[in-house]
Amino acid sequence: MTLRATPALRDDLVVTTDTGAVRGVRRSGVRRWRGVPFADSTAGAGRFRAPRPAPGWDGVRDAARFGPVAPQLRHGQFIGAAPHLPRSEDCLSLNVIAPDDSDAAGPGRSVMVFLHGGAYSVGSSGEYPRQGERLVRRHGVVYVSCNYRLGALGWLDLRRYASAGHPIESNLGLRDQIAALEWVRRNIRAFGGDPDRVTLFGESAGANSVTTLLTVPAAEGLFARAIAQSSPANAVYSAETAQAWAGEYVRLLSRIVDDDDLDSEAPMDAAVMLRTADPELLARATTELAVRTPDENPGTISLAPVIDGEFLPERPLDAFKSGRAHRVPLVIGTNDREGSLFEGRIDILPTTKPRIRAIFANTRKPARKAIKRQYPGLPERRPAADFAGDFTFWYPSVKLAERHSRFAPTWCYRFDAAPRMARLLGLDATHGLELFALFEKFDTPVGAGLTVLGGGRMFRAVGRRMQAHWAGFAERGEPRTEAAGCLDWPRYDEERRLTLILDGRDRIEADPRGDRRIAWQRFVPHV
Repeated sequence: MTLRATPALRDDLVVTTDTGAVRGVRRSGVRRWRGVPFADSTAGAGRFRAPRPAPGWDGVRDAARFGPVAPQLRHGQFIGAAPHLPRSEDCLSLNVIAPDDSDAAGPGRSVMVFLHGGAYSVGSSGEYPRQGERLVRRHGVVYVSCNYRLGALGWLDLRRYASAGHPIESNLGLRDQIAALEWVRRNIRAFGGDPDRVTLFGESAGANSVTTLLTVPAAEGLFARAIAQSSPANAVYSAETAQAWAGEYVRLLSRIVDDDDLDSEAPMDAAVMLRTADPELLARATTELAVRTPDENPGTISLAPVIDGEFLPERPLDAFKSGRAHRVPLVIGTNDREGSLFEGRIDILPTTKPRIRAIFANTRKPARKAIKRQYPGLPERRPAADFAGDFTFWYPSVKLAERHSRFAPTWCYRFDAAPRMARLLGLDATHGLELFALFEKFDTPVGAGLTVLGGGRMFRAVGRRMQAHWAGFAERGEPRTEAAGCLDWPRYDEERRLTLILDGRDRIEADPRGDRRIAWQRFVPHV
């Protein structure tokens, strides 16, 4: 038998970070490092605490595999990470993809840091293993993705159960994301990136993190530009609201752990339970709370950032209105029919008659009539889905764009492209669809199914134009590109409201759905 010689690893696969050296792999024209620790959230003393510095190591650490995913259910309200993937509370790791010709000694390439979605309850940076590779190969950026704590471990405000020996802090998921950005700031030059040209971008819950971090004082200077894809930008709640959810969560968890001796109302007993409960039980209680919330508190999402007065001092939309958000260039937008996806077990939006009635109860009759004219047939299925999607994603994003444009360069888009299968299913350009185009996820079962009846060529072309705009924005701070088929994308302002519509043939529209925008402004003036 003839043995093949193993080719020697080139030195550029071994990179030294501030905690130790890591060895990556070279595949498909890129270099990638996976599972690199950026902070520590070890169970026990670290549960419900802000992330701490990652421990260092001697020698060269293998960085060929993704790190453990945050604890989550596979079959909860949303489909979680595959069961064979390891789960751990110590999940704070990140991944870097760099072009094969990066020169760490040069000026550095633009960096794009992506925050995954999943309603703050499921997901990971490795759910699509090749995500970011084509963006790196085609446009030469350095791509970073990270895991952060999910569920109650990252997105419930449990401070009322803190004790002298066991403090509990708020907004742990946001703090994890800041720790990842701080790691990028310290280390990305070693991977060929420019720490002064970092673009933070995300989708859904990840986009809500982006728009929230734009108002967190501790995030200032950690990124130079931002992209928010389908952000539920108003899903940030007061401490009073968040702590009411915390109380309900503790009661649910007490029943799940089946501790007859536990008085779940007693802070000391609750603190012990929170500190010692198995992570899977924590995730089960999280799912039960999330399932209840849409009916008990219509229009809200119980897993979300909290306005704690310190780390997050005020409601982000108020910070944008007053100019207290970080004044960095921003691209923000939503998809054509955000709400059409949220049916069945993921029906978390205000789509049912009782939920819609609860939202209407807080508004004036003329405003209610104006909104109903925008959604003929409400509360029937299709208009209810569009009402809920606009309430959750579209209108808050429009208000945020409007306010940010007063102080910093802002660009607004709407993603309308949808393959034939998506239209036949009644989804159209629904929530999350743009990710399949942007990251070219056509080798996944869902991605392949979307294009099986046609429209694949169009959808791929839209994704490549989107990539070109995103990469151009990361490179220069404005989404201008000379890529074939890309339009000149003007800035957004309150007077013209020029918006890029991404479709089979892109176009620029002035104040798209302006009548609907005005109706929403009267309907929910507090947003």
